[in-house]
This record gives sequence, structure tokens and C-alpha cells, in this order.
Amino acid sequence: MSKRKRIFLNAITINGVAPAPGMWAHPDDRGSQYTSLSYWTELAKTLERGHFDALFLADMLGVPDVYQGKRDAAIRQAIQIPLNDPGYLIPAMAAVTKNLGFAVTYSTTYENPYALARKFSTLDHLTKGRVGWNIVTSALESAALNFGLDEQIDKVERYNRADEYMEVVYKLWQRSWEEDAVVQDRENGIYIDPSKVHDIRHEGKHFRVPGIHSSEPSPQRTPVLFQAGNSERGREFAAKHAESIYINTPTIEATRALVKDIRERAERYGRDPSHILFYPKLTPIVANTETEAQSKYESYLRYSSTEGVLALFGAWSGIDFAKAGPDKLKEFVKKFDTRGVMAEAEAQDPGHKWTETELANFCAFGTSSLSIGTPQQIAEQMEQFVDATGVDGFSVGQIVQPGTISDFVDLVVPELQRRGLVQSEYGEGTYRDKLFGQGPHLLSDHPGANIQIPE
Repeated sequence: MSKRKRIFLNAITINGVAPAPGMWAHPDDRGSQYTSLSYWTELAKTLERGHFDALFLADMLGVPDVYQGKRDAAIRQAIQIPLNDPGYLIPAMAAVTKNLGFAVTYSTTYENPYALARKFSTLDHLTKGRVGWNIVTSALESAALNFGLDEQIDKVERYNRADEYMEVVYKLWQRSWEEDAVVQDRENGIYIDPSKVHDIRHEGKHFRVPGIHSSEPSPQRTPVLFQAGNSERGREFAAKHAESIYINTPTIEATRALVKDIRERAERYGRDPSHILFYPKLTPIVANTETEAQSKYESYLRYSSTEGVLALFGAWSGIDFAKAGPDKLKEFVKKFDTRGVMAEAEAQDPGHKWTETELANFCAFGTSSLSIGTPQQIAEQMEQFVDATGVDGFSVGQIVQPGTISDFVDLVVPELQRRGLVQSEYGEGTYRDKLFGQGPHLLSDHPGANIQIPE
């Protein structure tokens, strides 16, 4: 490796059909095989062959039902539905890999913290310390109703509740069991020393957890902590808790500002700002020539679903674009047109009346994240983006599954390795150790590492 800043690589997908609206119908897409375990084990092996750091498993509770005021478009186009629990995939993928990490999404609003702590300890044991948790508070009204609430909890209150949630799981993971509690003393018939297992005695506004963690300490104790909130309250939560942050900001300037803001907030919590890693999304369309890459992009557009894109936009924004009209949709799309494609088209035909499909196509495969070109061009764009923003890596999204990732591994990764920008060999240790090189546990400046329980 050169002395240049190493770029970390995650792949991002869902335990469902279609990450890109409409692409389930493309002849090269195998996303409908998501219920097959071999589909996931093959993906894991491909990512490890490409020396990816981790697979990021996104998830959503509830169904997108903002567009047209109903869920039909999302269901027709398999937009975040069906979705299976992503956690069950991890042991199978870990069994066919040695180094790949796995970051999986679970919600603090709907998962019980006592149960979640055991879930992640189990996964951390089975993967030998290769698991991370993407912490979300869940935003869809449909999820709130299906979990028995009358309405969605206010965003600020969801994060306040999540702060206490983190206190609970830190106490369970970090303090309930001492490191040497498991003695396995056959001679004296003692498997666990009871004096080294402690009640956490948590009494709070939202949670009461008096007892002990039900799992012995796992290799990392606490999983690597991911977060993705960009709101004011989300940034504050991330600054306090996150070790890795998934971002999807529309411009270089917005990315740079977000990174700077969260790192400054982290310092106020006594954390080293370099102990938070940032991963913007990258959706690559790569081929050996620029013409081939552009042709591939145009072939994908033929399968893109306009109603699927608008259903996804509705879930993101809360805006029903069936009612908002083309001007509102155009305003939304222009905000993300960092490639300048729409601006160029407007310059050529200032009076053009944009259709929904034309507008949807600008963001069909991602907003600012779309990168089309040769391996050299994409590697250059990645390097320049890191230099301009201070991010630490990328979460590579898919258009066709698994072809987008396979192409990236076969074409772009060798170019990045030639430039000394990504790893050619894995380091030793757990997922956290591979990221920070300071051992398997939470770093000493992290609030969770210093959590205390009552005597």
C-alpha cells in the first residue's frame, strides 16, 4: 500500500428483490433469487475476492405508501417489499468467508434492547467478530401502525429514546460480564464465576432492564456502530454513538459540510474525530470503454420504472408526487442533479415540458451517486471525491444484482489497487480492528466504552 489515504469499500443491498426500481425485469438481474441462500453466499465470496471491507444490509420496516396515497405502486414494483430479515443471512455468509464484515440494520424504535443485545452478541460470536449494527429509528407511518402505535413517534423523541436505548445495550455488552467470567473450571465444576456477572440495574424513562446480559462477551463485545441520520438530531446522535456513517448528500460541498459538522460535534463529546468513518453511496456503471458504459446505462434505463422511482421518492421525502405535480418533482430532481445532465438538457431546449418519466430517469439509479465510465475514470472520480470531501470510503450500490458488484470487483478494484487506494490483502483481527487498528473493542474515547452501572 502507498501512503495515500486508504479507501474503505462496502457493498450495500437489501434482503429483497430490487434495489433499483424496475430492474427486477432486466434479463441480467438475479434479485428475485434473494430467498436462496446460495445467492447470498456467492455474493459474499465475490466481495471477499474484491477485498471489500463489509456488506451493508439496509432495511426498512413498513411499506412505502405515500405515492398516490397507497402502497400499490411499491408492491407492483417491489420497492422495499418484499423484505426479509437481513440478520439471518449473516452466519451463512460468514461461513464461506474469512474477513468480510457485515453491517446489518435494526431499529431502536421497534426492537427490544434486551433482545437485540443478545442477537448481536450471537452474531458476533458466530462471525468471530465481524458484525456491525446500522442504528435506525424508523420513519414510516405504516411501520408505526403495524407495531401497534396510533401514529409515528416524533423524530426528536425517537432519537431521545434511541439515546437511552444505547445506554441499555452498552451496559449489557460492556459491563454485565467481566472479561474472565467464563472460567470452565472442570475440576471444581464451575463454568461461569457468578461474582463476575453483574446486573445492569437500568431504570430510565423508556426502559427498565434490571438483570444481566444473557450472552457471554463476544469478540468485539459491542458491534461496529453505523448510523445514517442527516437531520439535526440525527447528526447529534451520530456524533455521540457512530463509528461509521452512511451518507447520501447531493454535492461535494454538502458532503464536506456534513463531514465537518459531525466531526466537530464528536469532538465536543470528547471523541477523536478521525474515529468516525464516512461512506457516501456510489452506484457504478463500468465497462472497458466509455461508449460501452454509456450503452449499458441506456439499456438499464429501458427497464426503469417511473412509478417505482416516485414511490421511492415519496418514502424518502414524504411528498406524494402524484399530487405535487411536475414542477415540484422537477425541483426535487434538480436538487440532486450534480452530474449536470438536466442542466445541460435545459440549456439545449429551454422550453421543454418535462414528463414524469424523463424526470424520474435522472435519478433512476441514484442521485449524486451515479458514476458511469471506464475503470480508470471511476477510480479517478473516487479518488477526487475523497480528497475533496474528507470521506473515508464508499458504499457501492447495485443496479442489477449481482452484475454491478461483479463488474466493480473485476474492473474497478484492480485499478484502485494499482493506485494504492484500496487494500490488496486483509489485515488481522475483528471488523473494528480492521477499521481502526486498535483492538477489537470500542475505542477508549467512545461513550459506550466508559458506560457505568450502579454498584
